[in-house]
Amino acid sequence: MTKWPAQLSRKPRVYTYMPQIPQKWFAAALLLALAAPAFAAKKEAPPVLAATAYISHETHEKEHVTVAAEPFDTREKGNFFRLDYSGHSILPIRLIIANDSDAPLDLNQVRIQLIGSDGTKLPAATPEELNRRLFRFNDIKQKRIPGTPITYRPTPVDKKILDDDKDFSFTQTTIPAHSSANGFLFYDIRDLDDPPLRGTELYVKMMHTKQDGKDTELFAFSVNFDKYLDQEKTKRDAAKAAAAKAADAKDSKDKDDKDFKVDTNNSKPQ
Repeated sequence: MTKWPAQLSRKPRVYTYMPQIPQKWFAAALLLALAAPAFAAKKEAPPVLAATAYISHETHEKEHVTVAAEPFDTREKGNFFRLDYSGHSILPIRLIIANDSDAPLDLNQVRIQLIGSDGTKLPAATPEELNRRLFRFNDIKQKRIPGTPITYRPTPVDKKILDDDKDFSFTQTTIPAHSSANGFLFYDIRDLDDPPLRGTELYVKMMHTKQDGKDTELFAFSVNFDKYLDQEKTKRDAAKAAAAKAADAKDSKDKDDKDFKVDTNNSKPQ
């Protein structure tokens, strides 16, 4: 056993050098750690309204079904998506279907097309099509080169597209009686006339009701977007008018303050 000198009552301490972390670096690291959960949080779409609350809707009174649609045609409206769809001529449309009948709605055969003013019919884009459109490359299908062990794998879909599809897409195939369903469909509108929504409609057909063993196909729904465009223009004009009024009021106040200072200075005894 090692004997220590008498003047030492215990084993000498061994010190390990620990570099000093600048306080600003520590604060930055702490801020990032606290912010991480916010970045990882699931994004939320704006709250959905009743189908009849949307200006673009069509109701079939006899069938007790309403179909509504809301375009998310600006970056501001679609800022909860993980990717900039509108900036790549992809139009997200929120579809709302309200079933106020006594029978469930069967959507397994439903067809939902965006029909432009020139008659162009567009189906909703798949995640693979969105991937090609946003990232501008040709999809590679899985194939094997004859005589070699080399296999090309399919081009993977970007995770952000898959996450948006999982979180926001319209996926319901059945809508129970006295309930509603909603979700997003994405349309590639680059070939539509400008403005793309003027004269355009969402055409929904081949919805069925099944009750007492009877299968009935509903009449098709045509949801036009002209009223939506007019409503949005009215909102923009009102916002511009309010901003101009506020600017005029500020200019008037600044002028009054300036005049008051001049009068005050002139009234001081010389």
